[in-house]
Amino acid sequence: MADLITTWWIWLAAALILGIAEMMLPGFIFLGFAIGAALVGLALLGPLALLSPAAITLIFAGLSLAAWLVLRRIFSLPKGQVKTFDHDIND
Repeated sequence: MADLITTWWIWLAAALILGIAEMMLPGFIFLGFAIGAALVGLALLGPLALLSPAAITLIFAGLSLAAWLVLRRIFSLPKGQVKTFDHDIND
């Protein structure tokens, strides 16, 4: 299992799968994880490959949380504003 966590292409494949899952189930839930996995996969090509699997997993969790918080700040409604619908799509 440790070999899988330290393999860069597995992280990039996981990022691709999570990106596809985000397309199927939108909501910016999987996109944060996809960004975190892609960043870890790219970082494993460099000096991050020398770290332990536990440290790599911790870095993935931190990057995913940071990406999710940034996405939430960028794509959220302005503070105090409520989304309302004036017309029905079926009319």
